[in-house]
Amino acid sequence: MVENTGNRKKLTLTQDEVGTYREEGLVIPDYRLPPAKLARLREGLEQLIKDNPNVRTEKLISAHLSEYSNEGVRGNRAFLDFASDPDLLDLVECVIGPDMILWGAQVFCKPPGDGMEVPWHQDGQYWPIRPLATCTVWVAIDDVTRENGAMRYIPGSHRSGIYRHYTDPNDALVLHQVMESGLVDETKAKDDVLEAGQLSLHDVYLVHGSPANRSTKRRAGLALRYMPTASHFDRAIPSGGAADFARRPIFLVRGVDRCGKNEFKLAHSGA
Repeated sequence: MVENTGNRKKLTLTQDEVGTYREEGLVIPDYRLPPAKLARLREGLEQLIKDNPNVRTEKLISAHLSEYSNEGVRGNRAFLDFASDPDLLDLVECVIGPDMILWGAQVFCKPPGDGMEVPWHQDGQYWPIRPLATCTVWVAIDDVTRENGAMRYIPGSHRSGIYRHYTDPNDALVLHQVMESGLVDETKAKDDVLEAGQLSLHDVYLVHGSPANRSTKRRAGLALRYMPTASHFDRAIPSGGAADFARRPIFLVRGVDRCGKNEFKLAHSGA
């Protein structure tokens, strides 16, 4: 839906779309990126891959931070600019409110033939956000199909809180926080199939994962992480994996800091 707000038309999710997000934990809005925005994302992705020749393309963490390399990736400003796009923020506002922080962005680009598996998991197992709350916007840069490794999710699983996870060091996995066996009923899974330029929004507690890409087509997507400012990005909580949450810049992209404890100075210093 579109609402007139002065000189710009504000996007909104429909009541049915909000209902789907609340009930299932994921929604695909009736929205598609304009061709020019999608083209800029693709250009940014190609440059990101070129600038990080020694990083698996499924593991391009903090892809939006061009002046920050504490996490082993040289990011690209195109992703930060895109993450601040008013249309995206309008959609996120419908599910987490008008005060929001962009605290993370990762490219998951599965190359054809050997694109890595993302095991069943819930986001936020080691995220330093208290209370834990994040909406992830997953943007399809390529067509995303069942054949090339679309994300799979368990509708409604976000309403059961945190499940048990364990650490799996398997190098064939994109991440290593894995749901304990027997906790996922894959017969209930749905596929997050998207055409290039489409996007989905999902809840921090949603159980999801994706199979390896054995097809002949690449599958690239951008995950943008937004948290409500009523939560605290607590830098004192130890991070996991390659993440350096103690120093990672975060950005107040809309509204005000409601909890009053979030630290944004790093974002402006490029530390």
